[in-house]
Amino acid sequence: MTLDRLAPAIFVLLWSTGWVMAKYADIYADPLTFLVMRYLLAALLFVGFCLATGAAWPKTWKTAGHAVISGIFLHGLYLGSVWWAIGQGVPAAISGIIAGLQPLMTAVVAPALIGENLSGQQKLGLVLGFLGIALAVVPKVLIIDTGSTPIHLLPVVINVLGMTAVTYGTIHQKRYLQDGDIRSIATLQYVGALIVTVPLAFFLEDMRVIWSVQLFAALAWAVLGLSMGAIALLLYLIRRGQVSKAASLIYLVPPLAALQAWLFFDEALTLPMIIGTVIAVAGVYLTNRKAVPVPA
Repeated sequence: MTLDRLAPAIFVLLWSTGWVMAKYADIYADPLTFLVMRYLLAALLFVGFCLATGAAWPKTWKTAGHAVISGIFLHGLYLGSVWWAIGQGVPAAISGIIAGLQPLMTAVVAPALIGENLSGQQKLGLVLGFLGIALAVVPKVLIIDTGSTPIHLLPVVINVLGMTAVTYGTIHQKRYLQDGDIRSIATLQYVGALIVTVPLAFFLEDMRVIWSVQLFAALAWAVLGLSMGAIALLLYLIRRGQVSKAASLIYLVPPLAALQAWLFFDEALTLPMIIGTVIAVAGVYLTNRKAVPVPA
């Protein structure tokens, strides 16, 4: 099988672990502080990787600036918002619903910004994907809402803003960074992530860190599995396919995250989650399947 066929499945599997990682890492460090360590290590490793493999760096400051800007939105604002919101008590189910809205937002704004139109089949796939995610996570939200722990509005709003940030970051990546070496672009993106995350961590958190084997294990997976492996695949997918197709893969992340939460945190895996996952898979298939030409 080619990388084009395997990359989407590998990306979804890797990226879905980020939801469980956000919950786990919060035990050992403040969310933004953990992300600062993650971004710094990822940037250093990517620099070493670029030097070892002879990666080509952007030829102009303008191109380098676009890479930094995309990193600000894709990593700094998006992950910073999501991780901070989860640290402030936003349940993973609600955060999953918000993430499930991102492909629809991308599909809505992509035609205006980069002239990428969707077929009727792709629109149906996006709708099915959203319905599948809603079916998978809404029952959990209803259970959470009837509990005793209140959910504050501000973290939810920040989570929504994070979703809009990754939408713009994905389109910016497609619009301005279609060419160039993915390795050096990814490196500069983590520079952009640090530009916004470091001051936010300093002003919003106590920068708590509990140094332990568990912390280093979480950092190792967050850096190698997510910041390097998953992000490299995401950039590859954005470059190889339509931006809306790449975004539609996010539909599969919340159901997989729920499955991992069941395996590692003993959270309930309900029938609606299973059915919703099947519907989401169908939606992703329709969005990514190439249309068959109609004979003249």
